[in-house]
Amino acid sequence: MSASAAFRRTLLTSASRLSRPATNNTFSSFTRTASPISRSSQAPFSKAPARHFSATMADKEGVHNLTSRADFDTAMATKDTLMVLDCFATWCGPCKVIAPQVVKMSDTYKDARFYKIDVDDVPDVAQELGVRAMPTFFLFKNGEKVSEVVGANPKALEAAIQNNV
Repeated sequence: MSASAAFRRTLLTSASRLSRPATNNTFSSFTRTASPISRSSQAPFSKAPARHFSATMADKEGVHNLTSRADFDTAMATKDTLMVLDCFATWCGPCKVIAPQVVKMSDTYKDARFYKIDVDDVPDVAQELGVRAMPTFFLFKNGEKVSEVVGANPKALEAAIQNNV
């Protein structure tokens, strides 16, 4: 038998194995004997919309979320207290990394008020402030900007807070 004839015979044998119906020792027998998935009578998920990670973390810890222009204006109206504003985005990795450290700072510096604002949810505020990178932290006192920290740099943020408290 020639090499090409042997090769054709191997191909035909392999093809015939693939076209055979499943037998008891193959996947079909496994699917028949596998235990069924238990079904609960309760719905697996709540119908309430899920809150964003930063919202659930911040509301419990002293960093308050500003979700509208009106919220921002109200926060800016208070006087004689340092206001730390974290301009973040939900898709921003460094924003997620620094968030727990900002929460700790809010516990440490009780004389300052900490806020977060999602630049995608309130773009007019982000544009007015000139946010070009996330995270960007603005520090305000009596409605005036006193400092700005760009990037996830906790040491620089803490130094700016200490200088302005």
